[in-house]
Amino acid sequence: MIRTGKKFSKPEMSRVINGDVVLSDEAKKIEKTRLDVMMSGIYKSYNRSTLQKFIKNGFVKVDGEKVLKPNTQFEDGVKIELTVPEKMKNADVKPETIYEDENVLVLDKPVGLLSMAKGEYCPEKTLEDFGLLVHRLDRDTSGVVILAKDPKTQTFLRRQFQDRRAHKTYYAVLTGVPRLKEARLDLPIARDLKRPTTFRVDPRGKESETFYKVLKSDQKHALVELKPTSGRTHQLRVHMKYLEHPILGDAIYGVESADRLYLHAGELEITLPGGVRKTFKAPLPKEFNDVF
Repeated sequence: MIRTGKKFSKPEMSRVINGDVVLSDEAKKIEKTRLDVMMSGIYKSYNRSTLQKFIKNGFVKVDGEKVLKPNTQFEDGVKIELTVPEKMKNADVKPETIYEDENVLVLDKPVGLLSMAKGEYCPEKTLEDFGLLVHRLDRDTSGVVILAKDPKTQTFLRRQFQDRRAHKTYYAVLTGVPRLKEARLDLPIARDLKRPTTFRVDPRGKESETFYKVLKSDQKHALVELKPTSGRTHQLRVHMKYLEHPILGDAIYGVESADRLYLHAGELEITLPGGVRKTFKAPLPKEFNDVF
């Protein structure tokens, strides 16, 4: 027998290890595992974040009972059932078609429709259900969006946005009226580190340029035309906030609530495969004029 000279600090534990004492059932520790961890080993095609989303949405049952918390722990041997339904939200949404040919589809995106899925599973319809995404509009922004029908066309169109050869015109209703009727805003934008999902004007940020023009106004609001030459995330919303005239209904950067974000992508000028230059338009929503 080899002796190490090391003694157990708890004699009763040494007797358990040696088999001299048998623990009662109450004293035995039953090993349990988090539900999301257990599922990671079963459903390997999904990442853990997606599985957690499934659990929270009520798609998972354990031994026939629905479980809503990913950190709920179970013993080995339980029966886990995952039922992922078809898309539940916006299932019947059908954006109006502005133009279509063998290469592209141009739509008038309604408010509330996401441009692209978030994560591996998205429980609602997005623009990607209609074609290959070329550019994006925020969920709460309506208007012209172009989709490709094949990867080659998608690359051709995306390059125009990257090279600033695709020209966009937006319309917005602002809270208050800008002092200048028209101006060029050259204001770099960076992520707001205090609120990482938002952005702000920052001299260390990325170059961002917007031209605006007041089309009509009253004492409380202004309808403006906005022409961005760059495509930064939330660019128009951040630039208008910096002017101290945020877009009406902007829940992130605004001060005045409304039934929607009053931002609309009205026109898109772009070259289609074959070299034809076209301008597509989505009519201004009725509520934009009803504000005045």
